[in-house]
Amino acid sequence: MMVTFVSQCEKNSLKKTRRVLDAFANRIGDNTWQTLITEDGLLTVKKMLRKTASKNTAVSCHWIRSRSRSQFLWVVGNKTKFNEQGVVPVNSTRRDLLKSEMENDWHYLPLIKALASLAALLHDWGKATKLFQEKLSPNSKNKFKGDPIRHEWISLLLLRAFVQTTNSATDDEWLEKLYQGNIDEEQLKILVQNSALTPLANLPPIAQLIAWLIVSHHRLPSLFKDQSGIYKSEQAQSMNIMLRRITKEWGYENRQNEAEYQKRLKSCFSFPNGLLSNSNQWLKNVKRWSKHLIENKAYALKSIENGSYRLVLNHARLCLMLGDHYYSSQDAAKGWEDTTGLFANTDKNTQELKQKLDEHLVGVAQHSARIAHLLPAFENEPPFAEDIQTLRKASPKAFQWQDKAVNKITEYYRSIEPNKLKQGFFAVNMASTGCGKTFANAKVMRALSKDQKSLRFVLALGLRTLTLQTGREYRDRVGLDNSELAVLIGSRAVMELDQRNVALQIKESNESSGSESQESLLNEDVDFDCAIPEHALTTVLTKQRDKQFLYAPVLACTIDHLMSATETKRGGRYILPTLRLMSSDLVIDEIDDFTGDDLIAIGRLIHLAGMLGRKVMISSATIPPHMAEGYFKAYRDGWRLYCQTRDASPIIGCAWIDEFATEVQSNSAENLESAILSYRDNHAGFIQKRVEKLGKQPAKRKADIASCQSIIEQHKTQRQQDVDVVESKQGAYFSVIFQQACLKHEAHYFEDPVTQLRVSFGVVRMANISPCVALTKYLLTKALPSHIEVRVMAYHSQQVMLLRSEQERHLDEVLKRKEKSGELPNALKNSIIRQHVKRIQQNQPDVRNVLFILVATPVEEVGRDHDFDWAVIEPSSYRAIIQLAGRVRRHREDKVESTNIALMQYNWKGIRDTQREDSIVFNRPGFEENSLCLAHHNLDDLLDVEQIGKRLDAIPRIQLSDHLTAKYMRNVSETNRLSELEHIATWRWLANYKTTGSDAQIGPHTLQGWLNQHWFLTALPQILTPFRQSQASLNTYLVFSEPHQASFFCEKDDDGHVINREAILNIRRESLDDFAMAKLWLTRDFDQSCITLASEKDLSQKVVSIRYGELNFPHNEKKQYVYNDQLGLVKL
Repeated sequence: MMVTFVSQCEKNSLKKTRRVLDAFANRIGDNTWQTLITEDGLLTVKKMLRKTASKNTAVSCHWIRSRSRSQFLWVVGNKTKFNEQGVVPVNSTRRDLLKSEMENDWHYLPLIKALASLAALLHDWGKATKLFQEKLSPNSKNKFKGDPIRHEWISLLLLRAFVQTTNSATDDEWLEKLYQGNIDEEQLKILVQNSALTPLANLPPIAQLIAWLIVSHHRLPSLFKDQSGIYKSEQAQSMNIMLRRITKEWGYENRQNEAEYQKRLKSCFSFPNGLLSNSNQWLKNVKRWSKHLIENKAYALKSIENGSYRLVLNHARLCLMLGDHYYSSQDAAKGWEDTTGLFANTDKNTQELKQKLDEHLVGVAQHSARIAHLLPAFENEPPFAEDIQTLRKASPKAFQWQDKAVNKITEYYRSIEPNKLKQGFFAVNMASTGCGKTFANAKVMRALSKDQKSLRFVLALGLRTLTLQTGREYRDRVGLDNSELAVLIGSRAVMELDQRNVALQIKESNESSGSESQESLLNEDVDFDCAIPEHALTTVLTKQRDKQFLYAPVLACTIDHLMSATETKRGGRYILPTLRLMSSDLVIDEIDDFTGDDLIAIGRLIHLAGMLGRKVMISSATIPPHMAEGYFKAYRDGWRLYCQTRDASPIIGCAWIDEFATEVQSNSAENLESAILSYRDNHAGFIQKRVEKLGKQPAKRKADIASCQSIIEQHKTQRQQDVDVVESKQGAYFSVIFQQACLKHEAHYFEDPVTQLRVSFGVVRMANISPCVALTKYLLTKALPSHIEVRVMAYHSQQVMLLRSEQERHLDEVLKRKEKSGELPNALKNSIIRQHVKRIQQNQPDVRNVLFILVATPVEEVGRDHDFDWAVIEPSSYRAIIQLAGRVRRHREDKVESTNIALMQYNWKGIRDTQREDSIVFNRPGFEENSLCLAHHNLDDLLDVEQIGKRLDAIPRIQLSDHLTAKYMRNVSETNRLSELEHIATWRWLANYKTTGSDAQIGPHTLQGWLNQHWFLTALPQILTPFRQSQASLNTYLVFSEPHQASFFCEKDDDGHVINREAILNIRRESLDDFAMAKLWLTRDFDQSCITLASEKDLSQKVVSIRYGELNFPHNEKKQYVYNDQLGLVKL
């Protein structure tokens, strides 16, 4: 291709640009180049230009398509130097602005800067104590002991004591006194000895803001979970009401050893070297920022009055903590005059004293102010992905709905263009599985960008596998390269194995055809390949991976990495995701994969995105109405806080998107109730149209219910808790599953033309790992009828990383079924499948039917692009049924005549616990709980049997019945419909807005408590409704031992060395006999796989096993565990 480069660079950038372009192209003018180049070569040029780009860089690229036509491709650097066609202006006009356009609607920026800076000057004031200074000494015996009272609490007490010296209830006096530099140290020492139990209470309002910033600069005030529960029924209607509850017991004292506590307590209130008033530099800065705060007093009081102080504090705390994080990582300032003899920290490596206390406070204040000044840049400076050809092109005919969605959104933006104020936007994408939602999300986010041509957003997903798949799709289909897309899943090893799997699939396809403030902000590596230009904002981030996380135009990550923005209780892990959200719109894909506390936590994230002025889209084919509505309300609450602080319109554009139509409406109601009703009506109208369209689609899935009544009848007179009775029940239950698998196979097999065997691929869904493995063993050892043979595989989460990766690579290849009606599946070309059918034909001439059975837990429900002929499902919820059903005939469009899904009449818990009528069985996983349970557990009574026999789809999950009113859902404790259970539970989590009565949504554990009360000043919400709450997982590694020539389960010590813990963890090995091994679908050998990988990577077998032999599981020291390469790890 022939291309022309035009440079409009200035100053030093011109030299750098010429150096790059001269290496690749012929200079045909002072600032113009032309050359013949490949597409890969052009990409290299673009990357190299980006590496040296600065604010003075501006280079455009034009592709010469013919003698009469050229195509403008891209610009690196300052895009304002060119118009949309890449033309350079011949004239320009200037405007004299008092402030940059970037800053002039940040009305509260001076207040944020003043709060962060003054809090920074006081945040470690409490380190002046005798106890802390002795602790810093290199020879201290108490270096690793917790302080009886933490230094930030002492800092708070000192501030309160200073405010008390004025005897005033307003901020004027203490700020004026501070501005005058009038600090009476002796009076402070006396007052701090007699400090109040709740020192945050009843301070003047600005003093409360400063006090909270001081006390929270390492950790939010928090209690243990059992202590936090007492606040569930309480309100926190104002900042003062919330803050007056906080005492030093909220995480600011270490009192495990009472004798030690009392012995060292006195030193926490002794200040032998004074309180810094003899430091001229510190005092000068205190006076300066006190004055700024006095000047911004009106803004501070206004922010408290209208609630926007929440956003002000969010930004101020971020600036303070990032300033503290950055300055603590620096060396001590050379030449700092030591007038106090006080120190702030020590060198992490040498343990020697490092920064002086006044130096540290002044340094943190300066960097906090600088970061606050850069906040508008954090919002605007990070780059966008532009000129993405695939997103500009029209979609193929089957996916034209994507372009219709873009056109609708474009029309909406044109209609609101006369109103120059920025508006919010909340979108719901409910396109069906297989319709191209992921690609559509990129097109829609491009249409939502400021110029409607660029991309900058975060795509958050629930699973690593989904994230990796989406990253691949964005690279392959959208055409984003490594300089435009970052993928973050939290495990470099998982990413490497995924990349290896892709390479192997391609190959096989070709063959066939020091201080707390110094902690890291981000633990994991980021897959992003582009140099970061040294702009102002990147200099406050010290690690390259932090800059990559912030800078990548499109970031695909597991949602856990973003949840830190609202879920971090201590430390600075919230800083990076918050900064990222300041500049990026947010897409949460497959959002209905979450339940309970996770949904509430995600509501907190959506609220933050709104509060930071971003657009949000939630995406899934099965979003329930109350989830969409509850998250809209969370977004609206956040957006209105943003509007309080910026020049933005409270109007929110709302979009509903599916493969049939796109609707966009403005939600402009001032009144909350009117806004909710408007959204609810619009959503219901959209769903009604969607249901009508879905009803006209061919029925790809039909279900019947497999009776288990005989099992109950057979065992009802026996002692239900006896081990042999439970085992007998389980055997009978598994027998029904096998019978159903045979029936479904009989109706949905295909014939292998080579062997004439009838073959089918089916999945059996079990709710939990133990019964999943037990059923696998049952099928491997079962004596089968002579005409039937099975090949079985267990698939669950407790498998060694490398073996699970091999398993998923095989399944992804075999189960990618896109054949049309009458065509044979590609699975028959797979060497392993081919070998199985060939051996069965040769060795078992009586066999006519071969069932490949995947026995899977809920890991199969989401994130795998698998397509089965049939399924047998142990039910946990209607959502689980629909999710698993989506794996049956996933990519095949023709309708089915007979049922291809069997639903077990009872789940295993229901069979096991039949003697307990009040037992909760549709839980873990599931929605049933004591306060909301099912009237019975028989699926015949919980589902519309006639309807699922005609069509099994998501309609009952996405559409509400008329009787599900707020009054009904508030009072009901028992229901007789599985889908209704989920609607009520979702409503209670997300869409119950009641503020009075026994179920009032006011406590810290509720989403409305987070949105409308002031619990956000503490960590109680995160403690009571944490994200991803589960039993703590133990990280183990299956490590090869050279002396024993075998692998053992190990743990890593603090130095990273592996220690054999197999016996201590109660793990024993179990092998399968030859009969069972012969029936395995896929045989794996961990040691052999490590040898193969070691050869590929030129590493030792032990190193490979440590890197890829990870296995996480919730360990209980009282339980026994069994491991086998084929079945994984299971609890007995």
